[in-house]
Amino acid sequence: MVKIKKSEIICIIPARGGSKGLKKKNLQKVHNKKLIQYPIEYALKSKLVGTILVSTDDRNIANIAKKAGALVPFLRPKNISGDFTTTEETLKHALLTYENLTKKKFKICIFLTCTDIFRQKEWMKKGILILKKNRKIDSVFVGNKTHKNFWERTKKSGWKRLKNRMKTYSSRQVRDYIIREDTGLFCASRAELWRKGRRIGDKVEVVLNDDTFSGIDIHNLKDLRLANLAMKIFNEKK
Repeated sequence: MVKIKKSEIICIIPARGGSKGLKKKNLQKVHNKKLIQYPIEYALKSKLVGTILVSTDDRNIANIAKKAGALVPFLRPKNISGDFTTTEETLKHALLTYENLTKKKFKICIFLTCTDIFRQKEWMKKGILILKKNRKIDSVFVGNKTHKNFWERTKKSGWKRLKNRMKTYSSRQVRDYIIREDTGLFCASRAELWRKGRRIGDKVEVVLNDDTFSGIDIHNLKDLRLANLAMKIFNEKK
């Protein structure tokens, strides 16, 4: 077991002000709670994270995030706040800037988004524990388990199955499954990866998940309406 203190674990939540599909997306409400509040509360309730930091370019989001219990020690610069800014750029900037400000070095970094809100409380504990137990693992993330077939477009504008075994149709009870990477729900990585501009490494462990609700990723008005309807049922399951 690798000894990693709570103070050496940071959770970074990207939440920029601009959004096209749904205006002021991160300030929209689901079940009377703003989207920015969901990942902050998730990290706080886990009691496993020493620092919860929101990366935003929006002062309104920053103020709400602070009230919810997160740190916003700086605003994200405009050059990494656009539509084409990658998550990797955002995470690297937030981590390096905060480490420079505080003269601290973190060992584990947690990534959560505001638009994926249907999380299971045990994911945080599982992910951190895996990284503590096995130094060879670079990252742990939530993966949606599916037995469905997938196709991809070829260079000749045709289509081919993602896996040859998908040519054989059989009962889902006996079929092999594949995983959809859902890092927005939960992802934990070694800090050195983020410093290099990588979200996840090559040696990973996946926390399997097949909960239908977790597939709701809020980016437009229909997603928001669906999330509001689903949250009531999701809370009943707890």
